[in-house]
Amino acid sequence: MWPLILRDIRLALRSGGGFVLTLAFFLIVIMIVPFGVGADLGLLSRIAPGILWIGALLSCLLSLDRIFQLDWEDGTLEALATSPIPLSGIATAKATAHWLTTGLPITLASLPLGYLLNLNHNSYFLLLTSLAIGTPALSFIGTFGAALTVGVKRGGLLLSLLILPLYIPTLMLGAQSMSVGTNNPIELLALIAAISFMCIALLPFACAIALRANLK
Repeated sequence: MWPLILRDIRLALRSGGGFVLTLAFFLIVIMIVPFGVGADLGLLSRIAPGILWIGALLSCLLSLDRIFQLDWEDGTLEALATSPIPLSGIATAKATAHWLTTGLPITLASLPLGYLLNLNHNSYFLLLTSLAIGTPALSFIGTFGAALTVGVKRGGLLLSLLILPLYIPTLMLGAQSMSVGTNNPIELLALIAAISFMCIALLPFACAIALRANLK
């Protein structure tokens, strides 16, 4: 699977759709918040966890429709389906490549962007940890949605409608784990990790079923 992962990473970096566009959108979301809510540092500090997680979530949505669509259009997906790699393995490779080009850059960029929102200095470690263990769930859930909508014309809106409700638990737990006054953030981080592990373990097989149905 590693050659497939490296191939998708090269394609994402070459086109700029997986790395540059995601980070640019994340930066724009974070930078326009002070213009909308005002320059009250206390207010920005309180809403910073939610804004950072919402920005990360929306940034992940940008490149989801490209996970399978380009391979579908040029016939590569059908060739991969006949390869020795099972469809669940292909889905795992696609989701991993998406996280490496989207989730990981967002996680690393969140630290300086948190400073722009006056994030509480005690929350930086929780920010980094929650995004590091939560963004894999976003990528695997997004890959499942992309598998469901592959081949659908203008399926980007349908994909967003399918995926956003599934993102809400991770979003809520991630933002709450960084909020000032949270008694035990370790429990919330454990729940986020549990969601990610469950997605990694189960969703590749669901993706395989969806891809098999769409390739018939």
